[in-house]
Amino acid sequence: MQSKKLAKPKPGPSTERFLDIAEIRDDMVLLKDGTVRAVLLVSSINFALKSVEEQEAIIQAYMTFLNSLEYPLQIVIQSRRMNIDAYMNRLIEQERIMTNDLLRGQIAEYRSFITELVELGQIMQKMFYLVVPYDPLTNKKKNFWTRFSEALSPASSAKLNKEQLADRIEQLMRRVELVGGQLNSMGLSSARLDTQSLIELYYDVYNPDLFETERFADVNQIQVEETSHLQT
Repeated sequence: MQSKKLAKPKPGPSTERFLDIAEIRDDMVLLKDGTVRAVLLVSSINFALKSVEEQEAIIQAYMTFLNSLEYPLQIVIQSRRMNIDAYMNRLIEQERIMTNDLLRGQIAEYRSFITELVELGQIMQKMFYLVVPYDPLTNKKKNFWTRFSEALSPASSAKLNKEQLADRIEQLMRRVELVGGQLNSMGLSSARLDTQSLIELYYDVYNPDLFETERFADVNQIQVEETSHLQT
């Protein structure tokens, strides 16, 4: 008989079973219930520095934006430690190619100062996101039975047929364009996250400690490598 101490513990259930996300593709997040999400990265404005007239205009535009919504939106504010790796790499490169000894020394001192400032000050960077949903059951342009049948369709995104997937892509794109225009009326610019950015965003949310140490490769590059491997 095998000793209980020598018996290896059975692996627990996969973490994916507890996530609502079924797949991330075509610049959107597909949930297991068949609904989809788009995520917009939104800029910020310093409301306190605006004049009274500008503040009133922003508030009025915001009221109009809220009153025009026919579906819920999610506002996410994420604080993360500022990543200056790319900036520091450029400074290192400039220091390497600099021929003037005095300027090279100043670059080295400046790089050391910035590194110490970020480490001691724990400088945080705030990111603002707006999550735009689409649920076929809420599409009033379709009759009730069409919406009801689509809501009862297979939950997994892998089981969505091409027509259902195309409809979700089109409807979500319309909502994103409409929301983007309304944000612009408030003086806010927005950009829709692509597939690569969405994967990195959700990976950062669920793995905040690993995101800084384990960088993602480009999704398109991974797909190319997988395809070439299968062909060989």
